[in-house]
Order: sequence, then structure tokens, then C-alpha cells
Amino acid sequence: MPRLNPFAWGKTKLAKLWEATIDGHVVSLAWSAPLGLIAAASADGPITLFDAKTGQIRFNLLGHGFGASCVAWSVDGQHLASAGQDGKVRLWNPANGQQLKEMPGGAAWVERVAWCPTANILASAAGKKLRLWNLDGAMIRAYPDHPSTIADIQWKPNDAILASAAYGKLFFWSPEQQNAVREFGWNGSMLAVAWSPNSKHIAVGGQDSTVHFWVLATGDDLQMAGYPTKVRELAWDPTGRYLATGGGPVSCVWDFSGKGPAGSTPIQLDAHKDNITCLTYQHRGALLASGGEDGVVALWQPGKQQGALALARHPSAISQCVWSADDRQLAVATAEGGVLLYTT
Repeated sequence: MPRLNPFAWGKTKLAKLWEATIDGHVVSLAWSAPLGLIAAASADGPITLFDAKTGQIRFNLLGHGFGASCVAWSVDGQHLASAGQDGKVRLWNPANGQQLKEMPGGAAWVERVAWCPTANILASAAGKKLRLWNLDGAMIRAYPDHPSTIADIQWKPNDAILASAAYGKLFFWSPEQQNAVREFGWNGSMLAVAWSPNSKHIAVGGQDSTVHFWVLATGDDLQMAGYPTKVRELAWDPTGRYLATGGGPVSCVWDFSGKGPAGSTPIQLDAHKDNITCLTYQHRGALLASGGEDGVVALWQPGKQQGALALARHPSAISQCVWSADDRQLAVATAEGGVLLYTT
């Protein structure tokens, strides 16, 4: 793999700590701080567990025969789940790399898995099927079929309420109830869903090149239009004030303070020469990382700095970016199987 050239301006920098590779496009990247492991899932199927300090491979998991789609660690960082194009949800033992359980997602392709932030409950989305599982791999809830394919799922911060996005509907579910506890309608195909950390808003990115959000307290909604491409990239800052959105080469950051973004002009972050592929804010800090099809990773501080604080260039498109729990390091993955760790 060609050698990378990170560089920076000012006091912030991206200094590479290690670099590794796996076979295939990295479709999902997840970090367990308690175990010191980074899980990288390949579009070819296998899943690799890296030592976060050294970049050494701890285990190569068999993964999913027709391709993996998602990996996720439980909130305590002890349990690893994966989903794939074989229609299966799998639980893994990170201590020895062995599979613990295999569960049917309900369709040919399991798109997402997500762990509840308040209990060891795993949600899976496959086709129109939304299911909940416990650590023993037993199904604890099978919700009614969605009207269309589920595109994304995300748990409410610090609460056992799950949001699921499909065409025309955004649903909210509780593990304690069989039917949706709330729903919002919108005539469009929703691709990605993101709760604000303060739980005041929920946003979705659309196939029709828009971003739509709702005020949870009132149900009022607003749409931001005019993006060059469909919007899959959404990231809230830790306070819930800023929402960063992709949908093109320029990230638009909307300010939700005061009267909110209605009628306002977003902050525009312009450093990429091609479409943005991932956006992620620090867990507690103000830095935003963006990755693009141009192979560039950029660091920003929207609202404080006008330009990029730091850039790192890579020979292939960026597919994933994940911050460490202490916000001091950034894991980056590429479309050609690169997995790298930077320190800021």
C-alpha cells in the first residue's frame, strides 16, 4: 500500500500511529475501549479484530459468507455483534474469536445491528423485519413488518427507545411493547437516522437529496433541501447544537441553538474534492472528522474555525471514521482495506 502523507495546520494535527490492511472494502468499523480492540468488517465477509494500541491482528473472524454489512460493540464494550448478506446476525467471543450465536435476521440481507445503551439488547434490521435479541441469542421481540425496507436504526441516547427509518415512515419502538409507540410520516425515502445527544431532535437523510428533522417535544418538522446527492452522512455534536450533514463534497453544519436552523444559512466546510462518505463528532469534544471519496480525512471545529484544522490524504476513498472513547485518537478505514489510527 502506498505510504500516506498526513499534514496539518496550526496546533491540531493528524499523526499516524499505525497502519494495517484487510482484504476488501471496509464497510464498518467499531471500537471497544474496555477491550482495546477495533473491529473492521470487510465487504467480502470476514471481520478482523485489531489491537487498538499496536495495530496487530488479534483475531480473524469468519464473519459472513456473502459479505458483512455491520459490526457493533455493546455499550459496555464486551460484546460484539455483526450482520451480513447471508441473512444472519452473529455474536462473537472477543477473547478467542469464536462465534457464540447465530440468529436469523428474517431476510436475505441484514442491513444493521445496534445495541441498546441501557441494556444488553441487540436490535437487527433485515428487509422489513425489526427484531430484538438477548445475549443468549434468543429473540425477545419481533415487531410488525415495516411497510418497506428498513434503511437504518438507532437507539435514543441513554434510553431504550429505538428509531427505525423506512420509506415514508419513521417509527419509534420500545422493548416492552409490540407496536410502535410513535411514528412520523414523511413522503420520501429515508436512508439514515440520527438522534441529537440531548434527545430534542431526530434527523434523517433522504434519497431525494434532503435532510429532514423533527422536534421531539412537539412533532414539528423542517426540511433542508438543495444537496447535490442523496444524504447518508449525519453527525450531531455532543451538545446537540450542531448537525453536520454530507450529501456532496461540502459538509453543511446547521445551528440548532436559539430559534434553530429555520431560515438560516449553514456553516459550509469545504476541503474535499469529491463527495463526503463519513462524518463523526468527538464524544465530548468539539472536533468533527470528515472523510471523502477523494481519500481525504479532514478535522474541523465548526463555529470556531473557518477552515480545516488538519488534513490527511489516502490513496483510496475513506469508508469509515471512528473516535476513541477519550477523543484523542481517530480510527480511519478505506475502500481498499486500509485501517489506520491517528492521534490528534
